[in-house]
Amino acid sequence: VQLVESGGGLVQAGGSLRLSCAASGFTFDDYAIGWFRQAPGKEREGVSCISSSGGSTNYADSVKGRFTVSRDNAKNTVYLQMDSLKPEDTAVYYCAARVLFRRCVPLEYGYWGQGTQVTVSS
Repeated sequence: VQLVESGGGLVQAGGSLRLSCAASGFTFDDYAIGWFRQAPGKEREGVSCISSSGGSTNYADSVKGRFTVSRDNAKNTVYLQMDSLKPEDTAVYYCAARVLFRRCVPLEYGYWGQGTQVTVSS
């Protein structure tokens, strides 16, 4: 199982970024995918998760209305479109996989990427 995040970077507040999570080594459309983030000195938290078919999603309250998760099962890729970014969105963003789509919490996801840094300047 391999998950590779990309698309992070430095952006000004109010700007946008699109993260990608490319998957390989498993049957991608059998797995739910989650986006998580961890800021310095803070615990890893769930940002958004999407079911295997893409038909169900959930979002943390802090990102609702600003972030959109989607997936393209033909490309084995999940995306996180992040708009209206705020300095408090600064963190390392990770994607992770699990078989069942349930709670969007880190402990329930077993396969992880290496992360991509997102920095939002004020």
